[in-house]
Amino acid sequence: MGDHARPGRTGMWLIGARGSVATTAIVGLAALRAGLVPPTGCVTELPAFGSAPLPGWDEIVVGGHDISAADLRKTADGLVAAGVLPAGVVAAVAPQLAEAEAELRPGFDPATRAETGADAAVRLAGDMSAFARRHDLDRVVVVDVASTEPPWPAGARLLTAADLDAVLAADEAVPASVVAARAAVRAGCPYVEFTPSTGISVPALGALARQRGLPYAGADGKTGETLLRTALAPMFAERALAVRSWAGTNLLGGGDGATLADPGTAASKLTAKSRGLHALLGDEVAAPLHIDNVPDLGQTKVAWDHVHAEGFLGSPVTLQLTWSACDSALAAPLVLDLTRLVALGHHAGCSGPLTALGCFFKAPFGAGGDPDRHRFDHQVRELHEWVRSLSGGGAR
Repeated sequence: MGDHARPGRTGMWLIGARGSVATTAIVGLAALRAGLVPPTGCVTELPAFGSAPLPGWDEIVVGGHDISAADLRKTADGLVAAGVLPAGVVAAVAPQLAEAEAELRPGFDPATRAETGADAAVRLAGDMSAFARRHDLDRVVVVDVASTEPPWPAGARLLTAADLDAVLAADEAVPASVVAARAAVRAGCPYVEFTPSTGISVPALGALARQRGLPYAGADGKTGETLLRTALAPMFAERALAVRSWAGTNLLGGGDGATLADPGTAASKLTAKSRGLHALLGDEVAAPLHIDNVPDLGQTKVAWDHVHAEGFLGSPVTLQLTWSACDSALAAPLVLDLTRLVALGHHAGCSGPLTALGCFFKAPFGAGGDPDRHRFDHQVRELHEWVRSLSGGGAR
């Protein structure tokens, strides 16, 4: 076991472990551990976190679930070809990739109906617990980085564990994210909802997590366009410039593009992306937003925004901006950061939603329509205050 003052050996259990974000995180973790790359993009490596008792890179062990049978090295090689990962780094960490591959287990696929959600939750929880025992871990942080799912409104009506477990036991199409979150809580693992899927947002799961002293964070990692919006929208408000419209277009390929080409699935992402802007500027601002699948873009995501505002004496103000990046490379360091920070929270005795981690998410748990809870500068300040409070010891 680790030093009592620190979270100690920490498992990073990835749901969707063979996907692009997870593979990039696994390769990045191994490269950081070996000193092959600088920690660019890792918030927890900034000077402000220097005294925080976070688990070290060498204390994080990787495992996970996925319904895909593709080998991690194959996914990594595909990311090399797409320009996301450096070939030399992937080759250098091949042994670590093989170690992580040996810790991956079959996930839950509701489409096959091979098992009920209840049976799957027990099986998945058993995998998580066995992983913790096998590696003598102090805790396991479960991070959902699987493909986005369509909204599941039925989940909002499940208020107790008994209600939820009855639905899981029935022959119903329960989202895989909900089964994974139920498994995590059953196994006593803190949880991160890095997607806009339902997951742990089901009221019964949130209540059960608090009852069992488990912290959780989410939802939907904030990596690009929404990051810009939560930084720039307050500027207009603080300068008393009246934003009339803020239109956005997202172009992306790869697996995400194919997944979000389905309008039902895209609804979850669009809701998460729009929530912060409406909270910051008001619902009266026209904010059309859509996502287009452009297969030839591969791993590159392009976001284009057009902002129209009104200044003094009705003078027009227009802002156009373009954000282009490899989204997996933006998301992966945040997955590593959240693993460390949630481990810190769990070690300190936190439970329920970790609202201080809102700067990492498009639709932060507990933020609601409060504009201050969506402002990036306020979110960052809250994160730093929270880390300082835990660095001195004591549960929050």
